[in-house]
Amino acid sequence: MTKRTDPTTPTPSENSKRQERAQRILDVAATLILRWGYNKTTIDDVARQAGVAKGTIYLHWKTREELFMALMQRERLALTADLKQRITADPAGATLHGMMKHSALALMQRPLLKAVLLRDMDVIGKLAHSEQSGAAYAERLAGFTIYLEFLREHDLVRTDLSLRAEVYLLSAVFMGFFLVAPLMPSELFLSDAELADLLAETVRCTLGSSRDVATGELQTVSHSFMQYLNRDIAAVQEQFQQGLAS
Repeated sequence: MTKRTDPTTPTPSENSKRQERAQRILDVAATLILRWGYNKTTIDDVARQAGVAKGTIYLHWKTREELFMALMQRERLALTADLKQRITADPAGATLHGMMKHSALALMQRPLLKAVLLRDMDVIGKLAHSEQSGAAYAERLAGFTIYLEFLREHDLVRTDLSLRAEVYLLSAVFMGFFLVAPLMPSELFLSDAELADLLAETVRCTLGSSRDVATGELQTVSHSFMQYLNRDIAAVQEQFQQGLAS
């Protein structure tokens, strides 16, 4: 007996084409935002450059804001995948200073996320405020705090400072390295690798444990940090895939 299918249900081939189309639209949106800025990039611009009708974009995302939020979700997913790969390849990657180093290197490859961090209004515009002040940002910070608590419990970072103080200090150090870079004279210019290494050394000297960390402890730390990353991206991945499959 032949099984009947619902003609309104997309086939795997149709779903694949829709996802490819959505990815192409996001590629164009990223290019235009970096070229013109978020505030000056319209749905008409994106549709024209992507070679689709304006209404086609609205099949995936109901508003311009939803389209650009999906773009930022994709950026965060790409950054996390890059970060996980870097940490896995580095024996000390999941230590606090190693994580900060690889986070910096991964961020340097994502100019849109870097613009959000630096509140570059010319590029991100109003999107910078919504990204940094939204509930998702608070959740990511809470997840990082759990990871830092784990390090404190295992005597892998200083514990003479409060957890709140350490979160604030790390945020200030990380952002400060990126904020000051464009202001430095050319003779003090640092390459991406040099900046990341110096950032890591600053974190190690400021908050690192005074004792050597055993290999087994590094593996435990790595497992804990991967759990933090996986929790961070689970909700983002689900929301992002919903937009692609629409």
